[in-house]
Amino acid sequence: MTRLSIDQQDAWRALSAHAQQMRGSHLRELFTARPGRHAAFTHRAAGLTLDLSKQRWSDETLELLLDLAREAQLPEAIRALLDGERVNRSEDRPALHTALRLPPDASLRVEGNDLVPSVHACLDRMASMVESFHAGQWRGATGRAIGHVVNLGVGGSDLGPLMVTHALSDYRLQGVHEVEVHFASTMDGSQLADYLARLNPETTLFVLSSKSFTTIDTLSNARTARDWLMARLGNEEGVDDALVMRQHFIGVSASPEKMCEWGIAEAHQLEFWEWVGGRYSLWGCIGLPIALVVGMARFRELLAGAHAMDRHFREAPLADNLPVLLALAGIWNVNFLDIRAHSILPYDGRLEYFAAYLEQLEMESNGKSVTHDGDKVNYSTCPVLWGQLGPNAQHAFYQLLHQGTQAVECDFIAPLVRYDDVTDEATRHHLMGQHRLTLANCFAQSRVLMLGDDAIADDGPRPGHKRYRGNQPSSTLLLDRLTPATLGALIALYEHKVFVQATIWDINPFDQWGVELGKQIAGETQHILEHHEGLEAMDESTRALIEAVWAAEQGSR
Repeated sequence: MTRLSIDQQDAWRALSAHAQQMRGSHLRELFTARPGRHAAFTHRAAGLTLDLSKQRWSDETLELLLDLAREAQLPEAIRALLDGERVNRSEDRPALHTALRLPPDASLRVEGNDLVPSVHACLDRMASMVESFHAGQWRGATGRAIGHVVNLGVGGSDLGPLMVTHALSDYRLQGVHEVEVHFASTMDGSQLADYLARLNPETTLFVLSSKSFTTIDTLSNARTARDWLMARLGNEEGVDDALVMRQHFIGVSASPEKMCEWGIAEAHQLEFWEWVGGRYSLWGCIGLPIALVVGMARFRELLAGAHAMDRHFREAPLADNLPVLLALAGIWNVNFLDIRAHSILPYDGRLEYFAAYLEQLEMESNGKSVTHDGDKVNYSTCPVLWGQLGPNAQHAFYQLLHQGTQAVECDFIAPLVRYDDVTDEATRHHLMGQHRLTLANCFAQSRVLMLGDDAIADDGPRPGHKRYRGNQPSSTLLLDRLTPATLGALIALYEHKVFVQATIWDINPFDQWGVELGKQIAGETQHILEHHEGLEAMDESTRALIEAVWAAEQGSR
């Protein structure tokens, strides 16, 4: 019997009818009608507090959304994900990023094999490398200690480690040999060229992070790095190519044979498993740059914080489950209030790259238009997601949020406490005042987005250009403090939110065939550009663009 799509089932129909009643409701009215609304829609777990009271919903809305989650068999899906079942159906494998943060005394048997020992063996191997760097014992080909590490990756092999190392900058390890970590991802070489102009090849090592070890962007940068090292170190006495490759490169991949072919020594290879998607990979050895900055003890705290959220996700009832509730708020906005834009607004400079990280996590995961069965969906899936540091965004795109014609859901994110550990009393007093100013802006912006004109003291009639409609939905996420553990919980919260929404939309969040198609077509186009053949197969516009490149190259000779 053909299964009904989710939008044809009873819970979805009930929500559609309910949405017609709620569309005319304003958030100020919802607060007036529901005393204790904040407490009713606020939940805590793993050092995080989630306030959903400014969402344009009611108790009835949430009950209907929970019915939808049950109708989509969400509890069974959560169990299947965390138990290692083959939830990635298009690639016929499990999605086991949560296994990377299981404690060493745990056990997870998948198809007869306990994954935990191999995960921790890889972490232990990474720990040995990190210890060697921090002890000043990892030497380059000329015998000098490595002091700079450049991570060559793209997508999940870049965004995750970059985001976390910046977020945990306050936890930079002290009292060890200093290792500066840098990131280069752009295939045009602009980032890498800047580093190569400033760094000393004798003290620089490159980490090649690529699940398949075939990613053009990463390998292009890696070849440039290799040529740079060989040209500058190859003439040194006692230095040969093999020594340079051994002492200046580490590989992280699911393809050890390709790493060996490229010349990376087996002793300097770290494992990446096929059952971990790139955008979910920072918890394993892709996180090497993180550990180099904060040390393995802090890295393990990051894993522990994520695991705490995993346990909450598995054990908490749906009505008190932070990832479920955050996901349901998104479903309500996208599918029933027709709000298809979502802005991520951290109010802490350490979270500068968090929005960019979530852009990949959410849009690469849930930017899908067919169900697990290959049927075209009849409803919206992932919204357009973007963001910036909130204090900067206030002077950039908040004008649209407050007075534009586009409805936007917003996530405000901030730590409750910061700078309380600064030792100098005067400096601490000043910095804590700045943090209070930041929080005041965070809370004020969400208040005005909610209430509009009603948030402003009555000063008489105002012209239209000074009026604010309000009624823009938002969530506020407060971290007790921004620590490795709470950051791990925060990232895991959004990972699980993505999975919940994918489950309800009946799509696969763990593949990315659109990305793979782009890579394939780019490779074919590169061949045409380089070999001047196959142009007749291109469309008119692409032919003209390629011919323009050829003409420019000819003219520059």
